[in-house]
Amino acid sequence: MPVPFRTSFNGKLDRLSSLIDRLKVQVSDILIDCPVQETSNFAIYSGSAGTLRLAFCPLKDGARAVPEMGPIADENPLVGARIMISGIGRHLVDALPDHISVPLGEQPYLTAVVMPLIEEVTTPRCGGQAAFQRLCEVVVIRLLRHAMEEGRADSGLLSGLAHPRIAAALVAIHEAPAQAWTLEKLADTAGMSRTQFAVTFKELVGTTPMVYLAHWRLDIARAELETGRQVKSVASLCGFTSPAAFSRAFSRRFGYPPRQRRAQAA
Repeated sequence: MPVPFRTSFNGKLDRLSSLIDRLKVQVSDILIDCPVQETSNFAIYSGSAGTLRLAFCPLKDGARAVPEMGPIADENPLVGARIMISGIGRHLVDALPDHISVPLGEQPYLTAVVMPLIEEVTTPRCGGQAAFQRLCEVVVIRLLRHAMEEGRADSGLLSGLAHPRIAAALVAIHEAPAQAWTLEKLADTAGMSRTQFAVTFKELVGTTPMVYLAHWRLDIARAELETGRQVKSVASLCGFTSPAAFSRAFSRRFGYPPRQRRAQAA
């Protein structure tokens, strides 16, 4: 049975939503009109000519300080914050460049979100913190889209999603992890020969299709166990033939059995 891919409003393949659904965005340390602190990884700067620039440094591997967030030329900080991204969707964050700097005059679709974000901070009203949090989530989504469409990632998940054929296979994995995928089925989904698909996938994403599939399944499994879901149910959800096979694969990947993860969460 074909996998029912999610499509965007224009009917084209939606490459991001299945990952964004599993993304968790937390905002803290919000600053107004003051120098950006070393813990900040998100900032909006204004120039003397009224220009605006957005800067974002995704936090990877538990990093705390972000040394590249200072202003340039005659800029002054308007807003600073620390944005932490977790969940399985942070696969996307790991694929982002270490530093993203976007002059907003060149990106009106980002400006449309950033302007109300600035307003919520500079003109405080009831519900302002919640609104700022939601707007930051939208900004992160649009930055991910910007990075993918502008080819900002040379390798990794975003690079794979930017490729029209490899993207089809990645979305299939993301949307239907329990499917009995083989290299041949994924190559068919991408509309490529088995060899061409395997080579191109490895060059773009940095790992083989089947290793990526295995890791995606186990990452979903760990997240589901943290909600208290039964091991047997998680094994089925993630496409494992039996709870025993799932337990062996999980223990090899993370160094402890799935029941232990579920117990810790409980």
